[in-house]
Amino acid sequence: MKRIVFMGTPDFAVPILKTLVASPYDVVLVVTQPDRPKGRKRLVTPPPVKQEAIKHDIPVFQPEKLKDDYEAILAYEPDLIVTAAYGQLLPNKLLTAPPYGCINVHASLLPELRGGAPIHYAIMQGKTETGVTIMYMVEKLDAGAMLTHQKVMIEENDHVGSLHDKLAEAGSQLLEETLPKLFANELQPIEQEHEQASFAHNIKREQEEIDWNQPSRVVYNHVRGLHPWPVAYTIFQGKPMKIWWGEPIDKVYDGKSGEVVDKPDNSSFIIVCGDKKGFRVTEIQPAGKKRMTVKDYLQGNPNQIQIGQIMGE
Repeated sequence: MKRIVFMGTPDFAVPILKTLVASPYDVVLVVTQPDRPKGRKRLVTPPPVKQEAIKHDIPVFQPEKLKDDYEAILAYEPDLIVTAAYGQLLPNKLLTAPPYGCINVHASLLPELRGGAPIHYAIMQGKTETGVTIMYMVEKLDAGAMLTHQKVMIEENDHVGSLHDKLAEAGSQLLEETLPKLFANELQPIEQEHEQASFAHNIKREQEEIDWNQPSRVVYNHVRGLHPWPVAYTIFQGKPMKIWWGEPIDKVYDGKSGEVVDKPDNSSFIIVCGDKKGFRVTEIQPAGKKRMTVKDYLQGNPNQIQIGQIMGE
């Protein structure tokens, strides 16, 4: 039986670990990031992959710095290492040790969107199609030869959460189809067209702020491209207000970018964007408060958001 070491950390990697556990191969070790403080109470919490590994009594290894602490993995003598959103680069001695190499399940159609946030960028860039790619790992980020890929459509109402689940499932199925062919040496790796590469580096705080000078459609892609994490925000009365959800409106308004121009039925408010079209905000989180619908917020604070106010200043 082939021996596999799996390396992954967040929810995206859990279905892929489940597929390996259900396969005819032996998952001898799971490597994941160390437990970290999480939530408002900063409780130390194990990563989702660790929680899943424990359910199956699989040994777990959590090195702080993999490049300094990888010998324990080699001791398990894996035939193959499979990674999915692990969170650290693998040192060369680890990449070259397994007879069948190290492969990665990446959430984009490479060479597009290399990096740690391909799902966010696929939506923020307004793509209608993305996918998953299984590739050999090399020392350069997401630049290895590709083994297999599968396309996934991005629907109009998809956001990071829904697309994340679709891609995790697609990646899991693709891995199940790929492994027998890999072990039978039936796959022909294809080098990436590196000059066509684009990058999706981790989202920075300043990228989360909405630019109301952008067209309404771009604002919509920005909001759903950060939903449900880390969530887009705008500045309102000097404080950040998270914009959890909204929708573009194909209607032209007379107002400046960021201006509140309407409050239909007191269940939403409409902001003018750079193309003079509106963006209807339906779900918010004011500073210091919980996530809520605009309707609930306006019921308790009927005068807080007024027509003519400017967001983003």
